[in-house]
Order: sequence, then C-alpha cells, then structure tokens
Amino acid sequence: MRLLLIRHGQTSSNRKHLLDTAEPGPGLTPLGQEQAAALPQALASERIDALYASTLLRTQLTAAPLAASTGLAVQVRDGIREVTAGDLEMRGDDEAVATYLTTVFAWSQGDVERRMPGGENGVEALGRFDAVVAEAAGTGAATVAMVSHGAAIRMWVAARAANVDVAYASGHALRNTGVVVLSGSPAQGWRVLLWEGSPLGPEESSAEDSGPAGGTGVAP
Repeated sequence: MRLLLIRHGQTSSNRKHLLDTAEPGPGLTPLGQEQAAALPQALASERIDALYASTLLRTQLTAAPLAASTGLAVQVRDGIREVTAGDLEMRGDDEAVATYLTTVFAWSQGDVERRMPGGENGVEALGRFDAVVAEAAGTGAATVAMVSHGAAIRMWVAARAANVDVAYASGHALRNTGVVVLSGSPAQGWRVLLWEGSPLGPEESSAEDSGPAGGTGVAP
C-alpha cells in the first residue's frame, strides 16, 4: 500500500507556537485554507483510493478540498489525532515543547511506557495510529491519504519506517500540509519514499509558523 501522511494546514495556534491538541481544536487560518486548497493539485499524480482525517477540525478542513476533487468521503478516525499534550496543553514555552517532543520521540525509540505529563503513553498513541493504518490496509486500497498532525506523523514514522530513525524525524521539519509518502503494509513493515516531496536526505526545511509539533525538535 502507498500511504500518504499529510499534516493539516496552518492554524492560529501554529502561528503562536502553542501545543494545542484538544478537540475540536481551531480551524484554519487564511493561509491554512490556501494550503488546503492547493493539496489537490500538489497530489494530482496520486490516485488516492481512500481518504482519512482525524477528529480535530483542522484535519477535516484540510481534507475537504481533496474530498471534493477525488469524490471520496472523508473517514474521520480518532486514532490519527494529534498526540495529546496533557498538562502541557496550550503552552508554548521552550520547556514544555522540549518535554513534549522528547516524550514523543522516546516512544519512537521504544520507551513506550513513558507517559506524557497528564496525557497518554506510547503504547496508547502508537496503538491508536496503528489501528487506523491497519484498517486502511485491510480495505485493499492501493493508495491511502491520511490528514493528521505533525507530532503524530513524525512519531509514527520514526517508530514504524525501517529507513527513518528518531534522529532524522526529530531533525527534519514537517510543515503545514507537508506530506510523508510511505510504501508497505502492517505485516511487512514500511519504508519512507518521500519526505515533503524529496527522497530521504532532503535539506532541512523551514518550519516558520508551523508550530512546535511540526518544527525541528529536541532528540531524546
């Protein structure tokens, strides 16, 4: 299966660099709306067979133009929502962001029992994302697009892709509406083909106004 993991468009909390993970969350800024509107053209070469979004408003708004262009229904799943910030919710200070990202990438390295302060642990976060990917793979779709969130995507890819480690995922930004393309299956494993349009080894991209979950972070 070809799996397209798409980060949502820009929100007001991204601009303020806040850890905003609660439901339903903010909508898109005018720039975020433009980013979402550009996705169908950016992904015109992909023959998308199924389209998913998280339960947060920003992913569903980002997926809407793709749904309109492909004729696909957006399948909303809680499992691909952002990593919950718990006690760090709506904080944007360096200490909070470092704690959040260090915890997220510790999960990717196998320390799945570690818990986000006041939030979920790695077993829960990876498990819920795995479940949605497995559901999509079970449909037999050749290409699946999932509109999700910066930290959730980077965490899951670093944990599950054979050719991406924590150093890479934590050191490479995922901008708003950035796309990570993978190939594989839950049974056989995954490999990243493209990170934001480039093969593995792209120059580190700018994360301006993309928020702490999408920007380069502190490796554990």
